[in-house]
Amino acid sequence: METSVRGFFERYAGFFNRALAGNIDEHELTALYAPEFIAASPRGVMTGRNDEQLKRTLAHGYAHYREIGTKAMRITDIRVTPIDEHHCVAHVAWAATYARKDQPDLSIDFEVHYLMQMLGGEPKVFGWVAGDEQELLRKHGIG
Repeated sequence: METSVRGFFERYAGFFNRALAGNIDEHELTALYAPEFIAASPRGVMTGRNDEQLKRTLAHGYAHYREIGTKAMRITDIRVTPIDEHHCVAHVAWAATYARKDQPDLSIDFEVHYLMQMLGGEPKVFGWVAGDEQELLRKHGIG
């Protein structure tokens, strides 16, 4: 499972960076997520479906990332905690690079905990837990 999850996040990071460049492959997007998912952050808990609304929401999110100067997302570490033979938590440490006017680029580190399920032999995200992204960006003068 760990090897599959690591490979999944290599593909996920590639997808994220292509999406930052404005190239969102909807088929690749839907392949990353389970049919339903849950997300939690200090702003609350939400549930959703892997449908047209998810595609619109993520496209809007990537556009926002571009607007605030997000240039790249890089994985710095992955820890996988198995739950059972079909589920695990992937603790993914990211480094986000932001362009800033008249200043050097800025890198911000953060971690997201992804709930993963093996569906048909392939890992899928069915949930994630993240910190307060907006507060972290404000703290660094981004956004």
